Amino acid sequence: MEERVTLKKIRVSPQKLNLVAAAIRGLDIMRATSFLRVCRKRVAKDVLKLLSSAVANLENNYGLDVEGFFVAEAFVGQGFSLRRFMARGRGRGNSIRKPFSHLTIKISDGKGRY
Repeated sequence: MEERVTLKKIRVSPQKLNLVAAAIRGLDIMRATSFLRVCRKRVAKDVLKLLSSAVANLENNYGLDVEGFFVAEAFVGQGFSLRRFMARGRGRGNSIRKPFSHLTIKISDGKGRY
């Protein structure tokens, strides 16, 4: 049994989000949630919220106990970028990119894999 959840349009760069996603990849649910609670990255709160949603989906929709489940996949996709303008000296201007990203987490019990 597995559950896949996606959070789109997170206002953080994919590179920064991938640091947190790589840290929880392969961990069981209890370790991943305890890591995300003490992680000092700003985006860890959003990742914890998404992981809690996946766990709640398994418990409420399927009536499963999530004791043996782990984070099978956690990958980051690049979203759109807001383009902003910052005035510089002598009448010039620089563009600033404010990137967004998408996060997908798949939790599984390990059964049904080859």
